[in-house]
Amino acid sequence: MKSKTKIERQLKKKTNKELVETIIAAKKNKEWFKVSEILSGPSRKRINMNIEDIDKKTKEGEVVVIPGKVLSQGEINKKIRIIATGFSERAREKLLKSKCEVLNILEEIKKNPSAKGVKILK
Repeated sequence: MKSKTKIERQLKKKTNKELVETIIAAKKNKEWFKVSEILSGPSRKRINMNIEDIDKKTKEGEVVVIPGKVLSQGEINKKIRIIATGFSERAREKLLKSKCEVLNILEEIKKNPSAKGVKILK
């Protein structure tokens, strides 16, 4: 577990403004702290996950957070809500076509500050 001070130090190295806002918002909230730990680290340790992997690890109607990017390989057969820092163009198209809800992590933190019913995928 990282301390808030360590996250602050790592935050100074980030240049993506949206990512910085997301880390700050997640760090302030105890329920979202694990997401801020992952996002504040190096980009090589962020999670890039294919749609087929998400499909295998989730159940119908779940809300999942991927602290990284969603990639387009595979198909999804479940209607779920996917929250991530980024989506490839084809992944976003496939998810919207299969009636999945697609959100940015910052939007979800504002909408659901208590992280109720949220599952973090790694």
